[in-house]
Amino acid sequence: MNALLSVSDKTGIVEFAQALHALGIQLISTGGTAKLLADARLPVTEVAELTAFPEMLDGRVKTLHPKVHGGLLARRDVPEHMAALKAHHIDTIDLLVVNLYPFEATVAKPGCTLEDAIENIDIGGPAMVRSAAKNWKDVGVLTDASQYPAVLAELKQSGKLSDKLRFALSVAAFNRISQYDAAISNYLSSVDAEAGIAGGAPTLLPFSGQANSNFVKLQDLRYGENPHQTAAFYRDLYPAPGSLVSAQQLQGKELSYNNIADGDAAWECVKTFDAPACVIVKHANPCGVAVGKDAFEAYSKAFQADPTSAFGGIIAFNRTVDLAAAQAVSKQFVEVLMAPSYTPEALALFKAKANVRVLQISLDGVKRDGKNAWERGLNSHDVKRVGSGLLIQTADNHELQRDDLKVVTKLAPTEQQLEDLLFAWKVAKFVKSNAIVFCKDGMTMGVGAGQMSRLDSARIASIKAEHAKLSLRGTAVASDAFFPFRDGLDVVIDHGATCVIQPGGSMRDQEVIDAANERGVAMVFTGVRHFRH
Repeated sequence: MNALLSVSDKTGIVEFAQALHALGIQLISTGGTAKLLADARLPVTEVAELTAFPEMLDGRVKTLHPKVHGGLLARRDVPEHMAALKAHHIDTIDLLVVNLYPFEATVAKPGCTLEDAIENIDIGGPAMVRSAAKNWKDVGVLTDASQYPAVLAELKQSGKLSDKLRFALSVAAFNRISQYDAAISNYLSSVDAEAGIAGGAPTLLPFSGQANSNFVKLQDLRYGENPHQTAAFYRDLYPAPGSLVSAQQLQGKELSYNNIADGDAAWECVKTFDAPACVIVKHANPCGVAVGKDAFEAYSKAFQADPTSAFGGIIAFNRTVDLAAAQAVSKQFVEVLMAPSYTPEALALFKAKANVRVLQISLDGVKRDGKNAWERGLNSHDVKRVGSGLLIQTADNHELQRDDLKVVTKLAPTEQQLEDLLFAWKVAKFVKSNAIVFCKDGMTMGVGAGQMSRLDSARIASIKAEHAKLSLRGTAVASDAFFPFRDGLDVVIDHGATCVIQPGGSMRDQEVIDAANERGVAMVFTGVRHFRH
């Protein structure tokens, strides 16, 4: 049996080669890999010796040869193939170990030049991988060091690889080639040919000329949004830290399509708070959001905001759920519970509610002061399917700071009102448009979501507060977009708001500002809109 090893990432390759050699497998290799194996005192045949043709063009051509691809592609069960190998003195290659030039890592480096990117486009590697993967019935192809143990286990047990493992390796190989080619296409079609190919780090356009996405299936789902629809759950190849796809389900029924969609809305919202927070979501909208001194207080306030809608909701915490919080939550019907961690006492309590889906999602990798969205556990782009196309946009990762606020009324908000306004604004970002959110003392008091009229959203928010027996007197109100007329402002003031936060930008801003001054409320503009459709 012959094995050809040619790897860029040399993690574990010497140990793997030593194990192959111990099993009597002949080693063939190229360049740096061959030197590494020779330095480890392993007998290795260089590809140039195999092909009787030297590496050339600075290593660009070394494995593109019939003695390599013939050995990989020949079907052992086809006599004509084997006769051709014999006639041309070509040996079969039964095991191929190749990982590709680090293109993705190269272009991710600051200051990467176009020349650096081009030189890290592997040619011979993908060609060999495709040949071996196509001929999976006869050749095992490894494209990642994580595959070494399983291959060695079968070789040691039976001296060969099973059809099942060889096919799985082939699928993984074609997936890797797809990912690699997609990364190259995405990068090169992002290069601004007018301004970015003169030398140095190229100018990259914000959106590539061709969008190539790769996602890995995590699980099939029982059904989709409705029972007559089928569905599956996929994750990004490189998910942001602290994402829902990294969740560990500790107990409960299988997650549904709607559980996952609503869970993502709750988790993304609760992650934005620094203080202990709880978010309760129903049908993709926060119905109760609050901060407190601990998980118990945050939950108690969030539930109080809308007990009716909280029934059968999704609950997310950004702190450890202890026994006190677990006891409070367990009194209600909850579909999904999410938190970074749970105390043993809390988990023991939930065991009595076997159907409750309890998820643990680590926030350890999330950096509050991260330089980019990914470090802060945020996706860089949002994608929406429309007909036979895609809408792709940068994600709404804007984080409002106090210094961004512009007081536009004669009356300025107090310190407490500023706290409430910033809290309300943070919540409004996660409420479907048109969004009106009443808040006070670190909790939502009434949420109006998804209405065609901002007036109706304001009225619904007040009705929610009334049903929850909450007074809106002295509340702060956030509107995700500007008030086009003063009537929307009048409605929230009529129900008790004393300060308002909104983007501004309407042709009638002055009319709305005048109304706020007339009614004696403070109003601040953010200059940023948070539509959510």
